[in-house]
Amino acid sequence: MQIKLSDHFSYGRLLRFTLPSIIMMVISSIYSVVDGLFVSNLVGDLALSSVNIVFPVAMIVGSFGFMLGTGGSAIVARTMGEGDQPLANRYFSMIIYAVVLLGAVLSAVCVIYMEPIARFAGASDALIGDCVVYGRILLAGSVPFMLQTSFQSFFVVAEKPHLGLALSIAAGVTNMVMDYVLIAVCDLGVAGAAIATVMGYCVGGVLPLLYFLRPKREGIRLTRTRFYGKQLLNACTNGSSELMSNISSSIVGILYNIQLMRLIGEQGVAAYSVMMYVDFVFVATFLGFSIGSAPIVSYHYGAGNHPELKNVFRKSMTVILCTSVAMVILSELLSRPLSSAFVGYNAELLEMTVHGFRLFALCYLFCGINIYASSFFTALCNGALSALISFLRSLLLRGGMVLLMPILFDLDGIWTAVIAAEGLGAVVSLGLLYAKRRQYQYL
Repeated sequence: MQIKLSDHFSYGRLLRFTLPSIIMMVISSIYSVVDGLFVSNLVGDLALSSVNIVFPVAMIVGSFGFMLGTGGSAIVARTMGEGDQPLANRYFSMIIYAVVLLGAVLSAVCVIYMEPIARFAGASDALIGDCVVYGRILLAGSVPFMLQTSFQSFFVVAEKPHLGLALSIAAGVTNMVMDYVLIAVCDLGVAGAAIATVMGYCVGGVLPLLYFLRPKREGIRLTRTRFYGKQLLNACTNGSSELMSNISSSIVGILYNIQLMRLIGEQGVAAYSVMMYVDFVFVATFLGFSIGSAPIVSYHYGAGNHPELKNVFRKSMTVILCTSVAMVILSELLSRPLSSAFVGYNAELLEMTVHGFRLFALCYLFCGINIYASSFFTALCNGALSALISFLRSLLLRGGMVLLMPILFDLDGIWTAVIAAEGLGAVVSLGLLYAKRRQYQYL
């Protein structure tokens, strides 16, 4: 039986509804993981460092699609809850067309200026060649990447999370197969990794366009629209927390690379790359649950159904807290085998990576709360509070700690900076959730 946004959600129904979004985000995160595995084992640790230098830049570009997707999906879901489906379709169409236009502009700028961008991101003379090759190909695919990140939210609003999951699986399989063909068989190195990733983006970003263009489908679909300036601004404002979170994470990633290059050189960047690949998958679980549950919150908020809003919030917080504890235990147990998969060929680099990851992984006790709180306020169309949480945890606190902690604890200060940042961020998130409980009536 299909689960509707208007349903009452038990734990089982909530997990069944959000599970496709969780898997979808995990599979999307595997793009970079697969690239890293092939590049590290078949090309070398310097190439792995080059990929990690460029990847934050690509994520900054993709975050604009995530912003419009999450911010716009809250507006579309709320409009559906208010009973105006044709208007919801026009809002949806305008947002998708805006994603395509913005992606084309950002793609052109990044491809032209890739070399100075890579230098700014921390590329050394030994890494710059691979950085430029990988970056130009990867960022040429910004339009399908941004579409994919947008549709991850809109498939949930369309009550078709399983279809979004199927397309994500197809995109992931495409990326994995082409990584093998282009790197292992054709020996294209980092260029092959970038081409494979873009091919995956096309499956996950272009095929949904064809689905939503079908004229007779029920629910949201692409149609003729006009420019709704206020709603587009609201989508940007409402999704600004997701934009801020992704841009901040990318900027902090650049700061990590710069600090590691200063303290230990290219090997430090390679070790951090492994942690980031694992982190992408683990954090994707929290992101997927937040994306999957946000349209439920938006719908019932728009419908004025406060008892169900309370029910969903309480159950979601319980799920997040239990998952946080389980994730720390799992990451500590798997730190060595996961690190070995990437850098097992270098004993010194492996030991550095395992030690650093065991410290770094303690941040999962707190980051789930921060991610959900930010997404929850986005779903309530309170982009300001959502952006505040994202700004504090992902830029101000993480950026500040990665600059401060190495002064006090040398290399271990870099690995533990994220724990301090996420812990302080969780205090702020819980405080804001408690302070706004009466305004939105979710407690």
